[in-house]
Amino acid sequence: MSDTLVVGKGIGRSFQRGVVALRDVHCTISAGARIAVVGPSGSGKTTLLHILGGLDRPTAGSIEWPGLGRIDELRPRRIGMMFQSPSLFPALTTLQNVGLPFMLAGEHSTAGSTVKVLLESFGLGELADKLPEELSGGQSQRVAMVRALAMRPRLVLADEPTGQLDSITAQFSFDTVLEQLEGTDAALVVATHDEAVAARMATRWTMDHGRLVSVWPRPEAVR
Repeated sequence: MSDTLVVGKGIGRSFQRGVVALRDVHCTISAGARIAVVGPSGSGKTTLLHILGGLDRPTAGSIEWPGLGRIDELRPRRIGMMFQSPSLFPALTTLQNVGLPFMLAGEHSTAGSTVKVLLESFGLGELADKLPEELSGGQSQRVAMVRALAMRPRLVLADEPTGQLDSITAQFSFDTVLEQLEGTDAALVVATHDEAVAARMATRWTMDHGRLVSVWPRPEAVR
């Protein structure tokens, strides 16, 4: 597959009543990229991540996944999503929530041991049999991190993954995410207000009023 995972050209996204979330965004994500998407609340970060992950479609421009496949092939096998809002299924235990991508992909036999090892690596092993209602907001967010990584996707999209965590837990959890991706060609794109997280990414995209106003370092500077 191509080393270029995602290409967005002139992406725009408008909603009802004239609300414009994205305006003429051009972006490329390559294998192994580490990208922080920063900017004020309401600048379009979440909308951009949803379009990059195939959860939403642009109303202008185009989005393609040359290194990942067709839109119906993206999740859960090739793209892992960490959502800002609660995303665990209330009726499923922690173990079942994390194992859900395997079930959707028809890979039940490999789920159990992989999920347990991942939960342990995030310090969540004792929560395996807990329902979401028995977890704190921070614990739920960490379980969602594990679920996004479970099938070793080539692209991980994370929306404020440390937003509900204290600084020590945030650092430990983000360290673990990076450790899980180390040695792979998986790309990581993180929308964040946490400067400690953004500072660890090699590339920074700055959003403002729906526009991608800067990319640092410039693409020509890292070739």
